[in-house]
Amino acid sequence: MMFFVGLIVVLTTVIGSYSIHGDLGILWQPIEFVIIFGGATGALLISAPMHVVKAVLKGMGMSITGAKYKNEHYLELLGVLFAVFKLAKSKGDLALESHIENPMESSLFAEYPLFQANHHALDFFCDYLRLLTMGANNPFEVEAVMDVELDLHHDHDHLVAGTLGMVGESFPALGIVAAVMGVIVTMGSITEPPEILGGLIGAALVGTFFGILMAYGLVSPMAKALDIALTSDAQYLNCIKSGILGHMQGYAPQISVEFARKSLDSKVRPSFAELEDMLSNVPAPEAG
Repeated sequence: MMFFVGLIVVLTTVIGSYSIHGDLGILWQPIEFVIIFGGATGALLISAPMHVVKAVLKGMGMSITGAKYKNEHYLELLGVLFAVFKLAKSKGDLALESHIENPMESSLFAEYPLFQANHHALDFFCDYLRLLTMGANNPFEVEAVMDVELDLHHDHDHLVAGTLGMVGESFPALGIVAAVMGVIVTMGSITEPPEILGGLIGAALVGTFFGILMAYGLVSPMAKALDIALTSDAQYLNCIKSGILGHMQGYAPQISVEFARKSLDSKVRPSFAELEDMLSNVPAPEAG
């Protein structure tokens, strides 16, 4: 929602203010747009491997919609952590084996559809639970492995947001390229009357205007919005990490879940009362 509000503000103030004294028709220069957008697309393909290009295109949608995790996602995450830790405490870590080997068919995870549908987080959680069933019992060593994986995840997210930012930075220069090409066309018509030359020069300058507007009014802000949205993804995984480490150190499920809750930003952190109310309705977990 805020993306569209911001976009309307940008277009209204820039294009609307220009329309008071200028001719909007001259701003429609499709050849200039093709040069700028085509150049930016080519720069993206040159600078990044295909998997990053795909992540950037997907990330542009996320920069519009914002962070995918809302309060209900975190509340459900705390619920699944509690259910898993309660089962492990009552019947041992080996009771988790069937659930983590086939998480999409698990009756335990089926109670938490938002979490079960999040394949990346589900795999992350199950991978470390699998280590517990295999005998890993040193929380400091497991934390070190988690940190390496989370750092790699952060680096990938930073690369995606940074690549989109690079595309945004290319727009002003590509706008100048379009403008120079327009000037070259204009110089070929130097013998034309002033009113024709004026139109050609104005059309050439649209490239510079459009490139700067796209960079600082749209694409670079989208890159920043994407960076913020991806931060919430890291926070979600860090919440899982905090819960697992609490469980490994032998704390009761309620305390391990509280560790996980405290790792969340205050803007999305469920209140203690919300958590207590949700946990009171958590179904008794069963070994698979």
